[in-house]
Amino acid sequence: MDALAQLAEEPSQAGLFLDFDGVLAPIVERPEDATIPPETRAELARLAARYAVVAVVSGRAGEDVRARIGVDGVVCVGSHGLELEPEAERWRQTLADFAAGAPWPASEVEVKGLAVAFHFRDRTDESEAIRELDAIAAAAREEGLAARYGRKILEVLPPLGSHKGTAVRRLLEEHGLRRALAAGDDTTDLDAFAALDGLDVAVRVAVASEEAPGALLDTADVVVGSTGEFLDLLRKL
Repeated sequence: MDALAQLAEEPSQAGLFLDFDGVLAPIVERPEDATIPPETRAELARLAARYAVVAVVSGRAGEDVRARIGVDGVVCVGSHGLELEPEAERWRQTLADFAAGAPWPASEVEVKGLAVAFHFRDRTDESEAIRELDAIAAAAREEGLAARYGRKILEVLPPLGSHKGTAVRRLLEEHGLRRALAAGDDTTDLDAFAALDGLDVAVRVAVASEEAPGALLDTADVVVGSTGEFLDLLRKL
């Protein structure tokens, strides 16, 4: 709470770096149905007017996030930060071709520009789904792509080493900031948490759920139980 107070005392010297799904927007069965509540949108507008930078760093495409946020002044970075990596663009067609040829139902494949998500939230036999996805992951790596699991998804990405943490660090450096908060709900958010190491004031917030990885909860400075509780935290800033 002391660190949160320090952020709120000098917002012009601090940045807020937030995930979208599971942090600002509740998790839903179909990713295309995700929305942020009006009260959360209003809070983002208030914070964007106070803080040096308010950024949503998401696994979704940046354009998708920007449309769902709908708040001027909020920086939206998609594809886990890959959109800030100039070399990523040349992999776009390779990813689209891989997604089209993968042995997975098209309705459960989400092409996100610079990343592809293979969803298995609706599968009744999760063990069998993971076995099938392991084979897809191996095929992706054979084509020189990267593959990793997230919250009920397998993601395939360009092999560039960019992630949410590199995006957060770049934004911190661009704005010359030594104070920040990062919030997430999944394994990829650990990179954003690590990007705050060494800052003068750092607050790492995990939104807990049955699917949240233990490492995220262990690393967090603050754990909240839902997107609604996270909104309450934002109101303190």
